[in-house]
Amino acid sequence: MTDKLPKDFFWGNSTSSMQTEGAWNVDGKGLSVYDLKPATKETSDWHDGIDAYHNYEQDINLMANQGMNFYRFQISWSRVDPNGDGNFNEAGIAFYDRLINALLKRNIKPMICLYHFDMPLALAKKYNGFLSRPVVSAFVRYGIEMVKRFGDRVKYWVTFNEQNLYHTSEVFNISGYLTGDKTVNEMYQISHHVMLAHAGVANYIHEQTDCLVGGMLAYSEVYPATANPKDILYARQIDEFLNRNLLDAFVYGRYSNEVMNYVRNHKIEMDYQLNDDETLIKVTSDFIAFSYYRSDTVDSTEVPAGTVPNQYLDFGLKRNPYLQTSEFGWQIDPLGFRDVLTKVYNQYCVPMFPIENGIGFREEYTGKEIQDDYRIDYMRNHIQAMKEAILEDGVEVLGYLGWGLIDIPSSSGNMDKRYGTVYVNRTNHDLKDLKRIPKKSYWWLQRVIKSNGESLE
Repeated sequence: MTDKLPKDFFWGNSTSSMQTEGAWNVDGKGLSVYDLKPATKETSDWHDGIDAYHNYEQDINLMANQGMNFYRFQISWSRVDPNGDGNFNEAGIAFYDRLINALLKRNIKPMICLYHFDMPLALAKKYNGFLSRPVVSAFVRYGIEMVKRFGDRVKYWVTFNEQNLYHTSEVFNISGYLTGDKTVNEMYQISHHVMLAHAGVANYIHEQTDCLVGGMLAYSEVYPATANPKDILYARQIDEFLNRNLLDAFVYGRYSNEVMNYVRNHKIEMDYQLNDDETLIKVTSDFIAFSYYRSDTVDSTEVPAGTVPNQYLDFGLKRNPYLQTSEFGWQIDPLGFRDVLTKVYNQYCVPMFPIENGIGFREEYTGKEIQDDYRIDYMRNHIQAMKEAILEDGVEVLGYLGWGLIDIPSSSGNMDKRYGTVYVNRTNHDLKDLKRIPKKSYWWLQRVIKSNGESLE
């Protein structure tokens, strides 16, 4: 087997705006739902990130020096459209214009993600987020405007980060939903509205531009906890309801037959209107993007009778005794990464693009280089699994993007959970000097990229 990846393979970094930019109240930015979240004993607030708004040139230089040729970042909706009403903020748009040009100057291709959970607060308050259809229209208006502004230079687009999370209990934390009973009907309604919002932007991109767009999933491999046939059934249903349902929509323009039959049988009200078919059927994807961090197992005996499959893991999640577990409770499973790449490609025949992969650890800089061999091992094993999917299984993979390869607060706002190959000198409650300091893994990944993945030692 050759160890050579395609010459045009992408190596890069992924981030979100609220975890990086800071500058939460400057240059006309409106409030997002994240801006009001307070710091806790174990988390920071969302006002500062790593101040990439003022330090992006330094961060791009670090990426370029590492050899990266791709960067997926998020536009903050409330920075460019402060109230979500279409009154666009030119100062906010100018920031992304400068960022894109700085990337291109260093031969780094940009990918834009339009939504990573941080809705303009005004929309959340007025409409309760994506529970209401007017927010779908607001998102499509915002997304199309960004494509018009940047599509001449940005050719890769993702609408929603980890879109399948809107079909889980997490939906009520990420959709601008502020009040309600958090019902199954509301979950399905929000998930459907988000898919319509994706379709509105994706269809515009395909009809009006030469850009590429794909749907994105948070893909955690889920195994049956035992050989109990019910565990096997539940694991399959989780994959169907949380993953394949959206993959069918991204590729075929329709939801899973099994899921829609469940909706009918259980009389779930998801606000599916007659003309929605006309929007969805036009949807196609140029690639399937996904994040992959870990795998899980499901124990059906722990799931109460009558639980919707979307919530099986709320009750039946069980640790896999065959895998190592990180200090934050995530189980490390490179073979699961290969399996996701291969089975999804085999089924849908659309190029795969893993755009988040990494592991978080507690680290402290004491004046000496951080020896993060544990991160090197994690990345080496996952890159090797990806290579086996490509070279042995025949999967078309566009690239490999790590998550937060310059330290940023985690998705919960915890700066102690560090994913980066570059240390950023701040804690949850003390910004210090925000100095960027490469770790041992920075230089390892530099060698990997230089060899185009051939050398993983």
